[in-house]
Amino acid sequence: MTQLALVIDLNVCVGCHACVTNCKQWNTSGSAGPLLDANPYEADPTGTFFNRVQTFEVGTYPNTQTVHFPKSCLHCEDPPCVPVCPTGASYKRKEDGIVLVDYDKCIGCKYCAWACPYGVREFDEQRKVMTKCTLCVDRIYDEALPESERKPACVLACPAGARIFGDVHDPESEASVAISDNGGYALMPECGTQPANHYLPRRKTALKIQNEQLYRSANPLKVEGTAPLPPSSEDFAT
Repeated sequence: MTQLALVIDLNVCVGCHACVTNCKQWNTSGSAGPLLDANPYEADPTGTFFNRVQTFEVGTYPNTQTVHFPKSCLHCEDPPCVPVCPTGASYKRKEDGIVLVDYDKCIGCKYCAWACPYGVREFDEQRKVMTKCTLCVDRIYDEALPESERKPACVLACPAGARIFGDVHDPESEASVAISDNGGYALMPECGTQPANHYLPRRKTALKIQNEQLYRSANPLKVEGTAPLPPSSEDFAT
């Protein structure tokens, strides 16, 4: 069975939020919209987003790293949000594995949000319905678009190429190859939801800087064969 999903390379993501803004633009103007933004810039902002980028600083100073972690609906193969929906508004498509919400059936009870262990369900305050990432289902099957553009808006927007879209059940797909070649992993597998979206782990790159690369050749503080000396108060005297 086909299972469409996203593979996100955490080693490449720079946290630019291009995926967030393009997702918002496409879905607000598409079949899922409008997506509410009541107070997007105030102290207590409200808004509905299908995709968010969370940024963390990990490690202990001075050995710290900044990690950008994009997160949206993971289109689980065993989605807990589906069986708890009392109206059948949340459902998983058999043909491609995408988890969707039928807004005509949704009563906004938020049971799906409580069941989701990833916190990716969003309640739209204006329409009073639950919303979530659709993998741009209205775009990926649009034959009016060039085949190269039949991808989720977030994938097309990423300037670093950190997002890969494809069938993770097809071992020959770009998404599956990326997972197998780079040790891709699912988020919180202990929940038993079998997330379709995967992440590629951050990798440490060995980089050795030679002493002569630490200063410019024209640096007046250069001392041959040693690291540059720190400036003193005399260097700034007029």
